[in-house]
Amino acid sequence: MIFPTPQQRRQQGQLRRKQLPRQSHGKLHIQARNPIALLQASMRGRIPALIALKYRLMTASAFSFFRGAAPVMAYDLAGHPNTGIFCQICGDAHVRNLGAFAAVDRRLVFDINDFDETTKGPFEWDLKRLATSLVLAGIEVGSKASQREPAVLRLVASYRQMIGLLAKMPVIDAARYQVHRLQRVQPVSKVLLKAERATPLRNLEMLTVPATGSSRFKGARIFKEDKPMLGRVTGAVARSVIASLKEYSETLLPERRHFLAQYEPIDVAFKVVGTGSVGLRDYVIYFQGNGPGDPLFLQIKEEPNSAYEPYLGQTGARHQGQRVAEGQRAMQLQSDPFLGWTTIGNRDYLVRQLNDYKGSLSLNELRGQGIVDYATVCGELLARGHARSGDARVIEGYIGNGKKFDEAILEFAEAYANQTKKDYETLLKSKHGVRPKG
Repeated sequence: MIFPTPQQRRQQGQLRRKQLPRQSHGKLHIQARNPIALLQASMRGRIPALIALKYRLMTASAFSFFRGAAPVMAYDLAGHPNTGIFCQICGDAHVRNLGAFAAVDRRLVFDINDFDETTKGPFEWDLKRLATSLVLAGIEVGSKASQREPAVLRLVASYRQMIGLLAKMPVIDAARYQVHRLQRVQPVSKVLLKAERATPLRNLEMLTVPATGSSRFKGARIFKEDKPMLGRVTGAVARSVIASLKEYSETLLPERRHFLAQYEPIDVAFKVVGTGSVGLRDYVIYFQGNGPGDPLFLQIKEEPNSAYEPYLGQTGARHQGQRVAEGQRAMQLQSDPFLGWTTIGNRDYLVRQLNDYKGSLSLNELRGQGIVDYATVCGELLARGHARSGDARVIEGYIGNGKKFDEAILEFAEAYANQTKKDYETLLKSKHGVRPKG
């Protein structure tokens, strides 16, 4: 077995520049494709009645379209030359897929928190998607180009600087590295404040109502009805969801399995979540531990294959819930203590806590200087995730210390944002388009 030195690993990255110059990342090559056909192909297996809802959510804006169109960008990225420098990628890196959640010790952390598309892939694909999302989010909140461009450059510069820092650290120190200053970045501090309020008891109040009538639930609470977004599930479907907890518990660490065993499942519901996930099966279970004041909510979320699999092949576990959970653990410093996976019927599911001390970004928080400050944090966190799951020395060797790579990613992001706007207009003109009012 060959063990390359740190310098040799850095040189590996430098050599990739000859195969793919850094400036070439700015060039956008869109192959002939039909974005609507790519979206329709990704809908196979979804609940037919909810597909129209997904399209309707995607018509809200070009950014909303972008959020739901990861399969389109996966196709486009695969048509470009790549560095061949692989790590675990989020796969759907955009500004609203970072958020706050509680670590094992209940301390709030802020990190990338959506991994439905995660896989092993070229590190730059995450950067290109995240940079494009900054441009589109900036357009949505009315930011001028003079604000959006510095935000993208700051994103890539902070990524480059953080990769350089982590590449020089002892490996274990890099794996444990904490990104500081989060409380001082206004958009992040607001997300953390939302997360502080999202307590289990608050979720109990928001998601459930007192049971009435002569049912076995009398005196307890059950999920409220807010269809199509939230609706109770009973009978055989509910029993199959509860039965899946046995397989799920085996994916947890023994001590966490012990904690789960002290909670009793009370009620089951079907919940519509996100934009990209609309139409997939998503169940939530309300548990009760030591009395009514000890609620636990678990989300059991269907996971199809990653949008990148047709182009990269299978790069993780065959079970898609396991692929997502392991990809999340690879990139995050701290993960949900109840993160796991299960199977219902012949479909794969991810299991995690629902809304437990979680908070997400409102795009309005990116107005003015907020977009640049937020971009800085995004770059640092993405670099840490890539360094934890890949080789920071190789990435650093490729990117270097100058601004060539930064400027190329900015050029790509602006060009792909324009392409996304064209694809969005194509959706609006299609049979699925419902142009939003106002």
